[in-house]
Amino acid sequence: MSTSTVSATSAAPKKGGGRRKLTLPWILLIIAGGLALISLVRVISGADDLTSVGQISGALQLAVPIALAGLGGLWAERAGVVNIGLEGMMVLGTWFGAWAGYQWGPWTGVVMGLVGGALGGLLHAIITVTFNVNHIVSGVAVNILAIGFTQYLSNFTFGEAPGGSSKQSPRIEPITEITIPGLSDWLATLQAKHWFFVSDVAGVVGGLVTNLSLLTVVAVLLIPATWWVLWRTAFGLRLRSCGENPVAAESLGVNVYKYKYIAVIVSGAMAGLGGAFLAIVSTGIYQEGQTGGRGYIGLAAMIFGNWMPGGMSLGAGLFGFTYSLKLRGGAENVHAMLLLLAILLVAVVVWQLYKKKHVQAAISAACAAGLFVWYTLTDAVPSQFVDAAPYVTTLLVLALSAQRLRMPKADGMPYRKGQGK
Repeated sequence: MSTSTVSATSAAPKKGGGRRKLTLPWILLIIAGGLALISLVRVISGADDLTSVGQISGALQLAVPIALAGLGGLWAERAGVVNIGLEGMMVLGTWFGAWAGYQWGPWTGVVMGLVGGALGGLLHAIITVTFNVNHIVSGVAVNILAIGFTQYLSNFTFGEAPGGSSKQSPRIEPITEITIPGLSDWLATLQAKHWFFVSDVAGVVGGLVTNLSLLTVVAVLLIPATWWVLWRTAFGLRLRSCGENPVAAESLGVNVYKYKYIAVIVSGAMAGLGGAFLAIVSTGIYQEGQTGGRGYIGLAAMIFGNWMPGGMSLGAGLFGFTYSLKLRGGAENVHAMLLLLAILLVAVVVWQLYKKKHVQAAISAACAAGLFVWYTLTDAVPSQFVDAAPYVTTLLVLALSAQRLRMPKADGMPYRKGQGK
């Protein structure tokens, strides 16, 4: 296959005009703007835990499994295969990771978590690529099979192990955590002064250099590594061509089946690594049902990120942040987020008025006014809303970004070798 030929094809102007991509400067600008807004909300509301070192550290740990699931979805869908089975592949990763981890150490558990997820990905690839079964049906089947399979295995593995049960593994030895001495303490002191923006930056950076698991470092590095492989190598170009136009890719000599298989197996391995992270780093044990829908949330983060690693990581970070708020400060922190959401909706109103979308602007303004009233008249939010806050945030973000999304053109479409002849 001629790389230059496909490069020229992919570089051709798109109908309907292009749209700005989330490059690194734009991502940094979005992060800085969001941090300034959160700092303003923190000062007004008095919820000083919004950007504390503990909050950011917890958010990162909660975001990593979702980001890994999102990366898994990105690999598969960039090759044209919809992977609803990410949840099941994460379940396999939790079980295999814990099973190997408590016997032979945490890093062996990490490797076996990768293997477990990859096996789920291989099954999904066989069903969808070779037998051309509907991708959604196959993904749901993988989810159901993974849950039943791990429950069955747990009965005669963990159930007979010392300290385990049919629903829980024995405790796994933790992976080494790193803290940068001196810098971590200085940032924590600076964050405790609660200065506008400066203390918030200190809290964010401090959370990234305090009690950081080595597996977290590996997981974070996989995000730029995925971008480099898929967007800066000939291999990645061929793989993405399978998700855009597999018939054209085949005509240029690409083995479409091979690239789809590789992509879906890597997708499963990424999701399995996310599951292993949950079992080994987050809790230190395997528990039945511990993925808690993170595979689906990772898929949502990938869609929010417009099938790009940078945007996907922002989506995963948003969910991890809101979930950490719920765990650490509960009602007070979520109450402060009402003010943040109201301010964001005001910005949406201004943007929609600029675009002359008056009906949408009126609806957004009404919602913003309602949130302002809710925030002003209350000191806390109901516990039920606190529990639902991370999921409500995910739905709102997806709803607001849905009109700007563009999936790979052949994503989820059936393909047979030689069908273009």
